[in-house]
Amino acid sequence: MSFSLNAKGNKKLVIFAVVFLISFFYFMPTLTPHRGLSHKLQVPSSYQSSHSNDAQFTFKNLNEGPQQSKILVLTPLKDAVPYLDRYFELLDETTYPNHLISLAFLVSDTTDNTIEELQRHAETLQNRFWWNRFHDIRVFRKDFKFDLPNEQRHKYEMQPLRRSVMARSRNYLLTSALRDEFQYVAWVDVDVVKYPATIFEDLIAADEDVVVPNCLLDRQDGAFFAYDRNNWQETQQSLEMQKDLDEDFVLLEGYYEFPTHRYLMVDMPTHLGKDHKVPLDGVGATFTLVKANVHREGANFPAYPFHHQVETEGFAKMAKAMGFSVVGLPSYLIYHIENH
Repeated sequence: MSFSLNAKGNKKLVIFAVVFLISFFYFMPTLTPHRGLSHKLQVPSSYQSSHSNDAQFTFKNLNEGPQQSKILVLTPLKDAVPYLDRYFELLDETTYPNHLISLAFLVSDTTDNTIEELQRHAETLQNRFWWNRFHDIRVFRKDFKFDLPNEQRHKYEMQPLRRSVMARSRNYLLTSALRDEFQYVAWVDVDVVKYPATIFEDLIAADEDVVVPNCLLDRQDGAFFAYDRNNWQETQQSLEMQKDLDEDFVLLEGYYEFPTHRYLMVDMPTHLGKDHKVPLDGVGATFTLVKANVHREGANFPAYPFHHQVETEGFAKMAKAMGFSVVGLPSYLIYHIENH
């Protein structure tokens, strides 16, 4: 069979092709995700204004809720290369749409190739078809000149200083990465190695201002062993004990040197269902979901003693003082690597 077009047919074909191409490129932005789905790692080196000469004013009504909630996942990092493969694998396996998730990292005082490994993972993830990509991946670097050998990381006497530096890094990351498009902020430790794929939907369904699952140690023998002891409730005994403390005394959980007499979430019953909620007075940040307005209204991570707490536990105290709800899910189990 032969096929041919006369001159008139060729002219019509050319006109059709031009109209199709113009229509395609005109409507293409509505068929692709929001800005930021770049396939390259964004490592900010200096501030560049995004305002053009003809766009000096913008307006957004923060009273209006979005149809789809966007999540900002924040993770401070130092010497994190051994954990990054599993970290990205878990996030990529969640059932929450990747294009609604943004990732941001603050790399501080690192001695390994954490930034290069972040770039490698970002290029792999963001070079896929757009519907599989994350909204964006951003990396910030800020050194605090804090060098603590790993064998001293969990020593009692080092905790106030270590936690103070961690608070500064979290605040730096938060203020650098939080944009007005996000409805939730998820603080996720790089060395959490197991959690349900539905974790974002599950924690959002709790509908609390701050919500945390119960983090255990991932042991080879499968034994039930507590990890995150920073999720706790005050007790009458713990409150009574605090009356005689100096204002700048920092309380720490899980250390025999100074018992706090609090009720830790890792000691609570775990058979009451994943949606069973308990009020908390302190939280950790192995995997903590925060409604973004809590941070926007000023609840951050104190690097100074606040109600005898710093960093994440100080954040919980601050959020509660501002009237926000802080809850835990004792039966919702996630697992942290055994690395100390």
